[in-house]
Amino acid sequence: MNDYIIATSSTSDLPRTYLESHGIPFIPYPYTVGDRLCEDDCREETRAAVYAGMRNGDRLKTSMINEFVYEEFFRELMETGKDVLFLDMSREMSVSFVNANKAAEVVRPDYPNQKLYIMDTYCISGGLGTLVDNLVERHEAGASFDEVIAWGEENKLKIAHRFTVDDLNYLKAGGRVSNSAALVGSLLSIKPVLYVPDRGTLDVAKKAHGRKAALRAILSGVLNDLSRVDATGTKIHILHADCEADAEWVRSEIFKAHPEVGEITISGLGVVIGAHCGPGLLTVFYLCDGRRPE
Repeated sequence: MNDYIIATSSTSDLPRTYLESHGIPFIPYPYTVGDRLCEDDCREETRAAVYAGMRNGDRLKTSMINEFVYEEFFRELMETGKDVLFLDMSREMSVSFVNANKAAEVVRPDYPNQKLYIMDTYCISGGLGTLVDNLVERHEAGASFDEVIAWGEENKLKIAHRFTVDDLNYLKAGGRVSNSAALVGSLLSIKPVLYVPDRGTLDVAKKAHGRKAALRAILSGVLNDLSRVDATGTKIHILHADCEADAEWVRSEIFKAHPEVGEITISGLGVVIGAHCGPGLLTVFYLCDGRRPE
């Protein structure tokens, strides 16, 4: 029986067109631009407008989703009579995961004949989206609810997340680097190359001198991962915050080195992660044999 629902949050950073074409419900994270309250709607045009605004001085603030909003979302899904698998970003990156579990505990007793499974993904942004995409692919191929969950639990830590940011001041504002480190880094044009380790945090893999060096460091990590496995047909997802030319360059270089890989998609980075990292952030996500810094 494969009649069940896979649902996620807007922080999976999947395009709205993908979510709608595969019938994936999502819960949107809230954010503010100045005094204006908004919802992360996963639309490419929204993402482009947000980053254009940030380049012109807009400052964004994001908020967690409280347990009451999750409860309403879960009840709506359970009212369909189907089992539900829900995936949100790593608990290390947001208390929203805790709130989702609290809401699930309240909802489950009212639907004793259905399952509501909250997966602790240890993923963020397009890494979460990559996990969702793989589970949806298996769902649509006929895998059962339990089979899809088992695959996700077994493979979630094999999803590589590689990032670079262009402006350290955004990380400083979020408390991820000190004022002095941001100042020195900006003066020396230091660009951190980041990754997500098994514990689901966002860590520094290395510090590159200049944008091109940071992009090459990301590319080197990707090519190293692909060389360790049979990369035939591997799907790769590149997300960017208003730096599409860089994304195109990375895609081209991956294809040159590994023409056997599958589709390499390029889309806009979601607003929530982008609010903390700023325009110029570029990320690459894919399934490999395990997470490593470089």
